[in-house]
This record gives sequence, C-alpha cells and structure tokens, in this order.
Amino acid sequence: MTIKTLLVANRGEIARRIFRTAKSMGITCVAVYTNTDSNEPFVKEADKAIRLSTSYLDEAEIINAAKKTESDAIHPGYGFLSENASFAKAVTEEGINWVGPSPEAIESMGDKIAAKKIAQESDVPTLPSSNNLDDSSSIGFPLLVKAAAGGGGKGMRIVENKNDLSEAISAAQREAKNAFDDERVFLERYVPKSRHIEVQILGDSHGNLLHLGERECSIQRRHQKIIEEAPSSAISEEQRELITDAAIRMGKSLAYQSAGTVEFLLDDATGDFFFLEVNTRLQVEHPVTEAVTGVDLVREQLKISSGETISFTQESLMRKGHAIEARLYAEDPSKDFLPAVGEILAFSPPLEPSVRWDSGVEKNSFVGVEFDPMLAKVISHGEDRTEATLKLATALEKLHLAGVTTNRDFLISTLRHKSFLEGETTTDFIETNSPEPKVQLTEDEIEKAAITAALWIQGKNRRSAGVLKSIPSGWRNGRLPAQEVSLLYSGEKITVSYKSERDGSFVFNNGITAKIHHWSKEHIEAEIEVERVTSMITEGQGNIHLQTNEGTVSFEILPRFEPPMLQIAEGSLVAPMPGVVLEIRVSSGDTVATGDTLLTLEAMKMEHHVKAPYEGIVAEILVSENQQLDNGAPLLVINPTGENKKGEND
Repeated sequence: MTIKTLLVANRGEIARRIFRTAKSMGITCVAVYTNTDSNEPFVKEADKAIRLSTSYLDEAEIINAAKKTESDAIHPGYGFLSENASFAKAVTEEGINWVGPSPEAIESMGDKIAAKKIAQESDVPTLPSSNNLDDSSSIGFPLLVKAAAGGGGKGMRIVENKNDLSEAISAAQREAKNAFDDERVFLERYVPKSRHIEVQILGDSHGNLLHLGERECSIQRRHQKIIEEAPSSAISEEQRELITDAAIRMGKSLAYQSAGTVEFLLDDATGDFFFLEVNTRLQVEHPVTEAVTGVDLVREQLKISSGETISFTQESLMRKGHAIEARLYAEDPSKDFLPAVGEILAFSPPLEPSVRWDSGVEKNSFVGVEFDPMLAKVISHGEDRTEATLKLATALEKLHLAGVTTNRDFLISTLRHKSFLEGETTTDFIETNSPEPKVQLTEDEIEKAAITAALWIQGKNRRSAGVLKSIPSGWRNGRLPAQEVSLLYSGEKITVSYKSERDGSFVFNNGITAKIHHWSKEHIEAEIEVERVTSMITEGQGNIHLQTNEGTVSFEILPRFEPPMLQIAEGSLVAPMPGVVLEIRVSSGDTVATGDTLLTLEAMKMEHHVKAPYEGIVAEILVSENQQLDNGAPLLVINPTGENKKGEND
C-alpha cells in the first residue's frame, strides 16, 4: 500500500528527522504533540498537527489522530511506543501501516530474558545470567542487575560485591517499574573492559534480510550511549564476519522486517562477543550507518512498510570512510551528568565544518523534566576516523549554544582525548580517562573574552543612551575615572576597566588597546591589540554568552551595586535538579557519615541519590516524599560534627 500520509508518534529530533525523509518522498507529515511541546520545531514543521490530551503513550488517542488525518501509516520513532507490541498490533488491526517489525517480533525481543533464550537457540553466544536474584554465586562479581524490559540504561545497576546486591536490586526494580511498568530484573555477568558493538539489520516481506555493518557505541555514561561510530576500529575482518553472521541468524529466527539492531558485548581482552538484545526499532545512532553506506534507513523503512523490497543487495552495499555521532544533552557532567533545565537562548550550528545536525530544539525552546534531555545529534563523516573525529570536535566548538548547561565541552574533551584518538574506546572510557567536564581556557583566553564582552556591553550602552549616542561610553572632556564592567566567570569575579580615546579606541586597565569595527545585538567584530576577534553574542537572564574559537564562553553580568544575597540556612543541602522526592532515608536527629544516601530524587524516570557531603547530625528535613521540587530547593539541614564542626570561637 502506498503511503500518502504519515503520522509520526513521537516528538523532537526523531520526529523532525522522519519528516525530512517523508517530505522528500512527497508524503504528507502529521505530528502529534502535548501542551508542553506546542511551540516546538517538530510541530511547526509538520503539515498537520494534532494535540494530545494525555501523552505520547496513549495508544487509543494516537490511533484516533491517525484516523482523523486519514494517515496511511504510523512511524513510532524510538522510545515511547516504538517497541510496544500491543500498540503495533492495534495499528495494524485498524488497517494502518505499522512502520516497524511485526508485533510478534517486538514482543519476543521486548523481554530480555526470552530474547536470550532465542539467541541461544540460534547459536548466538550469550553472557551467563540468572533469573534467580539470590543466585549471584553462579555468575560472580562484578555483576549487572538488569531490567527485563525496556532499554536506554534504565533499570540497570553494576554491583561489585554481595553486600550491595539487595539495594541495587530494589533500586533497579523501582526504576524499571517507573520507566517500563515492569519491575522484573535479572542478573548478568558484567565485563568491565568491553566494547559495545551493534549490527544494523534490514528485512522486508519478500524474505530478504541483510546487514549494513556494525557500529561501536562504547562511550557511555549511566549505561547510555553518548558517542557512536561506524565502523568499529576494534574488530578484525574475521570478527566482523562472525558478528554480522550472528546478527543475521537472530534476524532470521524472528522473520524480521524493517530496520532493527542486534547488540553485542565484545570482551576487549579475549575478543569473544556475546548477545545483549535486539532493538526492534530505528536506533538513535542510525545516522552513522547512513553516513558510511549512503542508505536512508527511514526511506527503506517506509518502502518496506509499503510492501516493496529493499532497494539494494548485500553484495551491492558499500561502506565508505568513517562516521562519528555525538549526542548533545542538557546535563551537567560536573554533577554526575544530572539533567539540566532551562530556556535555550541561542542555538546556531556553524556552516563549517560541514556536518549533519539532527536537532529537536531551536532558539527559545524550553528543556523541562518531562522528556529525555537530548538536544541534538551531531554526525560527522571523513575519509578516516581521525578526520571524522576532528571535524566533529570542531563543529561542537563552533556551535553557538547558550541558556542551559550541556555536555558539549565534555564531548569535545572526549573526542580530543589522546586515548579516544588512539581508538581505546572501551565501555569504561569515562571512568578510566576522566575527560574534562568543561573546556579549560587559559588566562589569556578568558581575558580576551572578558574584554570582548565589555566592548559589546559598551556598544549596547551607547545605543541605549537617551542623548549623545555617537559619543563613546566613558568619553568626557576631561579626565574622569575609567569605566568598569564586573563579570563572573566560573565563580570568580573579573573586573574590566577601560578608558575611551578620542579616536574611538579603548585602553584597558592592563594596557591592552581595542577597537570596535562592527556591533550588533547578536554580533561583534573587534580588534584587540593586533588580533581581529569576531564573536556571536547572546544576552539573557543576567548573562552574556560569547561564541569564540574556544567555544561558547559565558559570563554573569554583575550589577554595579550588588543587592543583598538571599540566604538559606547554614548546612542546607539543595536539590541538584528539578524532580520528585521518591524516598527519604533519614530522620531528624540521625547521625550520618560522609557518602551516606540521605534521599532519592527522580527526574526523567532516572533515580538520583543525594548523599551526605560530610559527617553530621540531621537537624531538619524540609521536604516530604512525592513532593515536586525545583532546582536549588532546600532539602534538609545537616549540622556538621567531627573535623567539620566549627570551633566555639570561630
């Protein structure tokens, strides 16, 4: 059946990516959206848009939206209902094309325990595991507590010893229940020094099943991928053939149709590989496969759903060069990758170097706690791995991004890390190499950025002046004190002072001379000493953000006369992010040691533990369980004891 109208049962980046291919095929695109997303780019880009009264998980409402818009097909994207067998079945029963594998295949792979059994029957190697949560002895430590349903790193805990097993099981069960409505977990051997290798497969209704090679997705935090690449530099041609053959056997056992991914764990020490799971959907990282093969996977999905054959053969498929993808998240790497929220004040990808930007946001988009905090996927392609890596790092550096904390600097530090460039990309990369969470600027770079900010503020002040706009700020017919701008950078105050010269130039307190060549609300061109400096500028929420060659540098603009600071009680611990209080583990009067878990917060269906920063006595608890909190909300008060206790005369 020809698809004329396609409803995408998803949001953000993946909705926009599917629209792009569908529109190129002349297909009318339908979006569904919630109140939260009403002003987001994917809604505006759709040909038709239907507001949901509930959520992206409401099967009946989404199917009704498809009927209302006379949609021929539904594409689920990834996440939400993409691997929901009952939804896939309901769609097909309504006579609407399901752009994905059969409900039977989804159901069989949706349960990781059942999937391992099918893998074993297909002669695909698996890791030792047990459904008996008391049977850790047969697996040994370290082991992994793993949710039977779902994915995305949720419901997973690494356990180093038996003493921590019970708590890890309870936490994984809660998280799995919250994320997948299924609290079942199992135990599996954990391989610390490993690589995450996955194979893209594609099948049609005519019996064709082939693979598009492998991807390596070893760079992860919280068991979630953040950097993916194709091909893997870690496997030999012999290993590649063995792994892809195993993936094809799994696909054939499922009579697989559409795009899917068979995931494996590669033991870096032995070279042995083990089946992990099959993702019965389009993967987040599919663009790296598209980049090296030239195949549009969404186009193939739509054609397969229409009853057509795959447009190429295994023999005709060629792979060229190397591709790398980085996931840009609103999160704080310096705080254990806690999700961040806020309004995006600037989002301007650079024109050069030429890379692919699959984004879900734009300027003025708001990042909340309701959904995954991924802002964009950035994909580079080069003749070899080094070229692709450097292109990606440079593109991220040149992205003008402001308003919300992101992992952009962390990604750059990872990509430029010596071990990454040498291909040492095991799953423990982050723990082993500790990339910088923030790009470290030199004193000279900070000084130059501060001077640029001061010049822009000077230009703004002149243009907002009521009279004598043509006269530079600070210019007087006599000698008066220099003009000052106070900025805050990484908690440190920087005072920039300058005097205007009669020729329109400026002399700064450190003897540096500068001149403005062009000024606009969002741009400045200046000459600082002999160097021409061009920066994109965004001002908002009391901050100024400059896009420099080193990335976006942000300063807080301090008022000339600082107001009294709002105070909270000494010893207070505050919420590191917006979220809901799941569990309070202490009471007033309890004695706590450094590192003790005090309470648990939930945000974006992930649990985050708030731990005691020092030993002390719980003086007051300021929240209750199930309470919704804003970022920075006071949680409890701890009076320090021991070495942390202040002396009587302090």
